[in-house]
Amino acid sequence: QVQLVESGGGMVQAGGSLRLSCAASGRFFSTYAMAWFRQASGKEREFVAAISSNGGRLFYADSVKGRFTTSRDTAKNTVYLQMNSLKPEDTAVYYCAAKIGGPTFVREYEYEYWGQGTQVTVSS
Repeated sequence: QVQLVESGGGMVQAGGSLRLSCAASGRFFSTYAMAWFRQASGKEREFVAAISSNGGRLFYADSVKGRFTTSRDTAKNTVYLQMNSLKPEDTAVYYCAAKIGGPTFVREYEYEYWGQGTQVTVSS
């Protein structure tokens, strides 16, 4: 069982930066692949970024490539999402998720554990 708690959300102007954190409790954090998804008001939840269990593989949605970076600190049981050059269309609730198995990293249904989400609002 893994419990995930996101933090770091807030309001920022377009062009600004935020860093989200996702702290994981429970054992075997290093065996979980981690991902970030987001859901804007009135829209479906979408994939943002993912990192493999050993940190060696990274995946990004086209909409955030070059602007967002995900990383993990196994010693702290934490995964991060550094968001730069933020745009109003990045406004959403951002969720952290964890999984062990599954062939891909971008499919929502493969993730077994989810955080409660943190709001990111980007003003123009």
